[in-house]
Amino acid sequence: MGQSLEKSVTVLLPAFNEEEAIGETVRHIIQLYPDFEVLVIDDGSTDGTRQAAIDSGASVFSHPYNIGNGAALKSGLRRARGKWTLMMDGDGQHRPEDIDKLLSHKENFDMVVGARSKKSKTSTHRNIANYMYNRLASYVTSFPVQDLTSGFRLVRTEIAQRYIYLLPNTFSSPTTITMAYLHSGLSVKYVAIQTLARQGKSKIRLAKDGPRFFLIILKIATLFSPLRIFVPLSVLLFFLGLLLYLYTFITVHRFTNMSALLFSSGLLVFVLGLVSEQISQVHSSKLE
Repeated sequence: MGQSLEKSVTVLLPAFNEEEAIGETVRHIIQLYPDFEVLVIDDGSTDGTRQAAIDSGASVFSHPYNIGNGAALKSGLRRARGKWTLMMDGDGQHRPEDIDKLLSHKENFDMVVGARSKKSKTSTHRNIANYMYNRLASYVTSFPVQDLTSGFRLVRTEIAQRYIYLLPNTFSSPTTITMAYLHSGLSVKYVAIQTLARQGKSKIRLAKDGPRFFLIILKIATLFSPLRIFVPLSVLLFFLGLLLYLYTFITVHRFTNMSALLFSSGLLVFVLGLVSEQISQVHSSKLE
């Protein structure tokens, strides 16, 4: 790999209590890419994560207390010195050997994402949840999203910094930045990778974080593509009103208040969608 490219890449690893894996991960990256900037954001760890990262040769910035994975990514993007920033988890799941797979597409795409293959060592319940998130995100963005929550991705630092204000402080930052890129007309490339079993205990709780991911998708959808949400809801309300009207007309020959309410609600939701679409366009123009 060329000298000029290597000096322009920052490998960003958010870490919270990853003492078991962070040192070996950093050493492996530096061994393969000695001229990369390796930046570890210690998100208020209470173990030896910070010292292990320093001893392994990484640049380390520490939060005074645990804020969240998304907050660590935002701190890293603000401090990244490379032209490109490659984000990866610090828990040993992502293989540094796969970095080249992403870099090989850097000139043709605005974001390159490592999509976990079926051979990856992930739990069944998480695979099912990811499948549902991918399908919903694909509908909202009109793009075949293969791995919405992957933390292994390459972005041009200058572009990614525009979206920092959108990113939440929690684990749903990959979800947010993916949908923001796609809405903005930026190109996204998925590359198949195989992840390893994480070292240590996962910080994600499906029962707690699953609904949060779902709400994040709806939030970003209503921010960037509101009609994709409001129009189907409007059609559903109108259709329910029509079915109720037909039923009551046949059975009691009446047009009921509930039918009128459903028709009115469908119209109001549609108008709300139109207004939201106009606000979205103004927001997008300011972002550009």
